[in-house]
Parts: sequence; C-alpha cells; structure tokens
Amino acid sequence: MPTLQDVVDLIHAWYPPSTADSWDAVGLAAGDPDDEVRRVLLAVDPTPEVAREAVAWDADLLLTHHPLFLTGVHGVAATTPKGRTVHTLLGGGCALLTAHTNADQALGGVSEAMAHALGLTALEPLLPSDPGSPTGTGRIGTVEETTLGAFADEVAAALPATAHGVRVAGDPARVVRRVALCGGAGDFLLDHVAGTDADVYVTSDLRHHRASEFLALEGPALVDVAHWAAEWTWLPVVRAKLADALGDTVELRVSTTNTDPWTSRI
Repeated sequence: MPTLQDVVDLIHAWYPPSTADSWDAVGLAAGDPDDEVRRVLLAVDPTPEVAREAVAWDADLLLTHHPLFLTGVHGVAATTPKGRTVHTLLGGGCALLTAHTNADQALGGVSEAMAHALGLTALEPLLPSDPGSPTGTGRIGTVEETTLGAFADEVAAALPATAHGVRVAGDPARVVRRVALCGGAGDFLLDHVAGTDADVYVTSDLRHHRASEFLALEGPALVDVAHWAAEWTWLPVVRAKLADALGDTVELRVSTTNTDPWTSRI
C-alpha cells in the first residue's frame, strides 16, 4: 500500500513545484505523509461539496488542480467555506494535495490535456519555458481543416457541459487549421497569440475590453469556454498516470461534480 508521501513524490516528479509561479501555493496542504493511501479522488476545485464527496467515498487523498489557500490565513474555522473544506477532509481522514501552475506548463499537464481533448496534433508550447523546450504555457497545434462554427461545436462536444457554454467571436465560416489554447484564464497571452499563425484561440475568462481590442487587430478568432470544463480535461490524464505507476494498489476516481460557479443561463 503506497503512503501519502509516495503519491506526493509521483505528482511532484511529473509536475515539479519549482516550476510553479511565485505567487502560487502548491503541494501537500493537509495530511500526514506517513498515512497509507487506498483511494484518491481527483477534482478541479477543493470546494466543501467536493470535500464531502471525497469523504463519502472514503478517500484518503483529494488531489485538486486549484489550491485551497492562495493567500495567508489566520485560521480555518468551519464558519468559512475554506475552513469547512479543511474540517470535512481532516475529519474524514482525507489529505489534500494540489498541482496548479506547476501542472499548467508540464508535459501531460493541463493545456496539453485540453489540446488532446480538442483533437490537436503537432503540439508545441504557445510560450516555451526555454527556447526549444517542449514545456511551457499554453499549446498551439493543428486540426483537420474545418470552419470556426464547426470547430466550436467540436469544442462544446469535447468538454464537460456547463451553463457557461462556449462563446465564439469571429465569422462562423472562417477556415480553421491552426489552434492556440490555454487551459484556465488565458487573456494574459492575447498579445502573444496575436503574433502567431493561429486561426483561433481557445481559453477561459476573457474580459470585454481585452477581447474587443484583440479582435480589432483582425487576427485569430476567439473561443471562450468555462474555466472548470477546460481544466477538468487534465484529471483523466493524471488518473491514468497514477494508475500506471501504482497499479491496483489504489482506487482512483475522477469527480464529475461541476464546480463552475455559473449555474444557469437565461
């Protein structure tokens, strides 16, 4: 039976904490490294609802993409949502481990998982970690020639359904061959994307003014998807990697609980 430390070591080998952004908070947030791990639940967000799901399944570890704590706290009382998450997990004997920006840039990471889910081939980092490096921020690749409208339909079919849906900016008849993407909030890459040969850029959380200014450059079209749905595509990838490394010594489950904050659209 692997220990929690064994699982932490695997995740850190694939997604080194040293590659996380300086502002990030990754790694083991709760739990005893010497405890045995029999069940691991994988999720995007460590919400109270997901914590309850983990404990109800008798998981020993909740592995999430988003951190529970990104800034300092002076307490974890159960009177707050984050405190309830901590109390639920520790009360149920479940640890919490996070791989965030260290998982964004890596091979087998978030953006790469999203790219594979959308059918991209000949992948390269959109913004390489170093010249010629296979790791880096975002991905750019090729799809079979299609139109923007048809590609957007394929995106909607490939990602988990959300109330957010898939928003499109551009001519539906536009030809699409080259696709740039970034899992999660990606408007910080818009200036870089404008200088590529991409026909469309797929990301999340695009803001009005940034999107409007980008489109005025008459460069790539835009496809905006739900943040949770985009990053959820990474979870089955990590599950498969853990299964290969740990065999049948651990049960692994990907949570399908939709933690996107938007719950309806009128």
